[in-house]
Amino acid sequence: MRKFLRRIRFIFNIKRFLPFLFAFFRSREVSTRRKLLSCLLLVGYIVFPFDVIPDFLSFFGILDDLTILTLVLQQIVKMSPQHLKDKYGVLE
Repeated sequence: MRKFLRRIRFIFNIKRFLPFLFAFFRSREVSTRRKLLSCLLLVGYIVFPFDVIPDFLSFFGILDDLTILTLVLQQIVKMSPQHLKDKYGVLE
């Protein structure tokens, strides 16, 4: 239950992560491999929006898209250096 609540909070604070993502991709401490993997995850989500639940079921269709986006962003946070997480107040 705690993990579910953290994901919900993560979704509602998503605009806070834009500066974090910018710093992540500009950081010299993050390896090129991790940056490429992160780009592939983000582009893969945009190009191939995997829908477990079709979007015509409005709320539930959007909810599964938000879940996938949250999982992608959480993976990027896990790959980032600790000082970036601390600077932007991002929790894993």
